[in-house]
Amino acid sequence: MTTRRRFLSISAAAVAFPSLSSAAPVYTWQGVALGARATLRLAHPDAEAICARVATEISRLEDIFSLYRPDSSLMQLNSAGRLDPPPFELLECLSLAGAVHRASAGRFDPTIQPLWASYAEASVLGKLPTAEALSIAQAKTGWTHVHIDASAIVLQTSMALTLNGIAQGYIADRVAEMLTTEGLGTVLINTGEFRAVGTHPDGHPWPVKLAGGGEVPLAARALATSAPLGTTFDEAARVAHILDPRDGQPVKPVWREITISAPSAALADALSTTACLFQDRAAMAKFVQRFTDARIEAASKG
Repeated sequence: MTTRRRFLSISAAAVAFPSLSSAAPVYTWQGVALGARATLRLAHPDAEAICARVATEISRLEDIFSLYRPDSSLMQLNSAGRLDPPPFELLECLSLAGAVHRASAGRFDPTIQPLWASYAEASVLGKLPTAEALSIAQAKTGWTHVHIDASAIVLQTSMALTLNGIAQGYIADRVAEMLTTEGLGTVLINTGEFRAVGTHPDGHPWPVKLAGGGEVPLAARALATSAPLGTTFDEAARVAHILDPRDGQPVKPVWREITISAPSAALADALSTTACLFQDRAAMAKFVQRFTDARIEAASKG
């Protein structure tokens, strides 16, 4: 089974750097964020110390959003069906998720975790979930059954959330906010989704080359790529990992990959994921345009 993390780190986007003088070398830090390869590129005399603080912040945010850390806030919520009081970051991320859910007529829905689990469990056995298993899983979904306020997040019985289509971008945004507060203005953050703080140290945008061809100049902006077949649930790599919450089925892989830029990486992340569920470019564009200054950079068909 191809992993989305590997697809993104290898082929979704690559950065090419103009040469710099030896007085301003670009320092590169590499780590992991929510299972994806993470990098930070900046030119600063204290770059190593700054990157160490970034690594600490990423780990703190993983303690909120990870589905693999048993004590994360998200895991506690999914286990107990209630989290009070929830961390601000989780509330903020879910607020944006709700906005994308409404704008997409339900195509983006973090409550699909039971459906995802059903496909993943069957995939381990080399199968697809039965119609009965999918029916049971889908009965546990539905954004309208999630209650969110500052005091508590409450899920209907047996529900569970996944933020895989938004949290990587959100982490990039939080790192960007942290570095901006510290006065940095020439940084490229990659947590699986890209977020540029200012420009490249040479004053030009960071040039991000797309796997499908072309290049996006990124300055004070975010970029995300989604590919329906980047992860698949079958050996033939034909059953897409992006699920349609409305019927519980994998999206038809009309698109090989879609790249969207936006003011925030969380928004770009959510929009690129959701855009894969649109069958034609015009409808996709109409959806994306509902969000200020968001745009489709590339959409290549499979």
